[in-house]
Amino acid sequence: MKRIRLIASDLDGTLLDGRKALPAGLADTLARLAERGIAFCPASGRQYQSIVELFPEAAGALPVIAENGALVMLEGRELASTTIAPAALAGLLARLRSLPAGANERGAVLCGKRSAYALPGRFSDEVRRYYPKLEVVEDFAVVQDEILKLALFDAGSAAREIHPHFAVLALELDLQVVVSGEHWVDVMAASVNKGAGLRAVQAALGITREETMVFGDFFNDVEMFAEAMHSYAMANALPAVAAHARHRAPGNDENGVLRVIDGMLAAA
Repeated sequence: MKRIRLIASDLDGTLLDGRKALPAGLADTLARLAERGIAFCPASGRQYQSIVELFPEAAGALPVIAENGALVMLEGRELASTTIAPAALAGLLARLRSLPAGANERGAVLCGKRSAYALPGRFSDEVRRYYPKLEVVEDFAVVQDEILKLALFDAGSAAREIHPHFAVLALELDLQVVVSGEHWVDVMAASVNKGAGLRAVQAALGITREETMVFGDFFNDVEMFAEAMHSYAMANALPAVAAHARHRAPGNDENGVLRVIDGMLAAA
């Protein structure tokens, strides 16, 4: 078996526990990985700036897959990105404006390269926890930025309440709609996913899928599983997601990612 040279991990529901906290001992594990020449890559639907806040060293050292693969950074520089075409974005925003009111609280975040954008209101105040670089605008149409993703929130079930309103339109506009969490749906260019982001990292570092280990728990991790010989679904993953991974890891509240990595390091 080829030795592991790259480890990519989803964050929410995977590396982070239920309180959105990093596991104890992570810094020590990252140091040991670096000593052995093994790259660690956070891979998340989160904004790049949000990931950097969790991993202060990321800006200068780690590869980072952000915005579900729409933005890939390496040593603080853009390695790859895929944006939504202006015509497709106009169609998305028109659908957003015509979205009927639902039974639950809803919100939207326009995710650009320079910043994220939200409309005024209580939702924009709460969303700063996930998008530390956020501008509040009166209308998304005034935003001047390269747009990576439209993130849609529903306090109930995003898959049931939001996804159907955008699924057909996304196909017409050469986009895709991905359920990225219980309350979130992301709309991105059709070619965007964490797997494509991981391939960009592998190519830049000269690493093969046989030398890659990945961890994930949700539907937006499935393509990433396919790009790694050593793919782990968390114990808390949905069965339909776990079916795409070769192995299982203990849950995110059981320090599952670090337990697998530490076991691999001990056996190497």
